[in-house]
Amino acid sequence: MQPQADPFIVPFCHEQIEVLYQDEHIVLINKPGGLLSLSGKHPLNKDSVHFRLVKDFPSATLVHRLDFGTSGIMIVALNKEANGLLTKQFQDRTVHKTYTAVLHGQLDTDKGRVEFPIAKDKLNFPLQKICYETGKPAITDYQVIERNEDRSTTRVTFKPVSGRTHQLRIHSQEIGHPILGCDLYASDEAFFMAERLMLHATTIEFDHPVSGARMTEHSPCPF
Repeated sequence: MQPQADPFIVPFCHEQIEVLYQDEHIVLINKPGGLLSLSGKHPLNKDSVHFRLVKDFPSATLVHRLDFGTSGIMIVALNKEANGLLTKQFQDRTVHKTYTAVLHGQLDTDKGRVEFPIAKDKLNFPLQKICYETGKPAITDYQVIERNEDRSTTRVTFKPVSGRTHQLRIHSQEIGHPILGCDLYASDEAFFMAERLMLHATTIEFDHPVSGARMTEHSPCPF
């Protein structure tokens, strides 16, 4: 009988969650990189966005998630009505988000669209894979912000049209320019060029679940 692999224990995140906006229905937060959105199954992976927030907002539920290494804006619902209405907006794709990322290498074009269907890689959990047979449609628009020729990197704004798991990370890899610091999809060179995943949720635009007012929140990129 082969010994089981040790479970992955995430390092403790010392950065605090910043509240960007709050009312009786929702909270908008700035998630630090290196913090789980939801607690893991292992007792040592209890610390998370949700675990911290319910101490101050006992009814808080996450409407969406950000990867462990990704920082930036998240919407949190404070009641079932708000959760349901916001979830519907995500399903209807009326929520618009932008991300800032630093990619390995120099992109040839200043803007473009990436379209590769994404499916779970059942043999290599938690990885996703590009698959034209079983994958779900996934679309990412990008705009170059600046190119750093000395480091051979490109800073971009991503606008995901769809919201598949690991979409920005695997789309970047597929076009030959992985996100720096990505432990799942980057080459060793690109991974070791940064101390964190260089991906930040910069803006989010949505309708307030009760008032209906269109809201836009911005979080400056920390890198």
